[in-house]
Amino acid sequence: MKVVTNNLKFNQKLNEMREYAKLNHVPIINDDGLSILKTIIALYKPKNILEIGTAIGYSASIMSMTSDSTVYTIERDEVMYNEAKKNISDLNLDGKVNIIFDDALNSFDKLSDKKFDMIFIDAAKAQYTKFFELYTPLLNKGGIVVCDNMYFHNLVNSDLESLSKNVRNMVKKLQMFHEFLLNNENYETSIFDIGDGISISISK
Repeated sequence: MKVVTNNLKFNQKLNEMREYAKLNHVPIINDDGLSILKTIIALYKPKNILEIGTAIGYSASIMSMTSDSTVYTIERDEVMYNEAKKNISDLNLDGKVNIIFDDALNSFDKLSDKKFDMIFIDAAKAQYTKFFELYTPLLNKGGIVVCDNMYFHNLVNSDLESLSKNVRNMVKKLQMFHEFLLNNENYETSIFDIGDGISISISK
């Protein structure tokens, strides 16, 4: 059963997580992006969600506690993984939020026996196309893929020559991912100017 978001302990813990993220420069979904993510979950009511990019478990916890969903989430950074484990345990979400400590590009076999109604990608931007291609075979028909940071601080629309080489290469890959999504005949995709840019792809 879902837990209402006015639960005092829940809100206090979320505040702690936001403060930790701010102090430690951990990227978490912003409020506008979170609002549309919660709306998507309310509309589509996914039972199983795969998240790529746990960080400290902020979005995974919210997706789990505001729905009836079971969440599987992948994190490769050991510090983030341990912090997420602590946060999820503090919220009594063990078993409802399942964290896999691994690089998402190497984790398919750990999830290959599962099917998902929703995939949420919020990890290494340069790898979005690879994540999408690797994990969408696990998506149920009519399932959705949501990707955060599609504008990457609006750098996707900036003058690439003004960027460092590493950032420029990453932005180019993200731009290519935009094109990949919009031209993928198996999905109906929209990219919204909300938060840092959010895409929603619905499988046909």
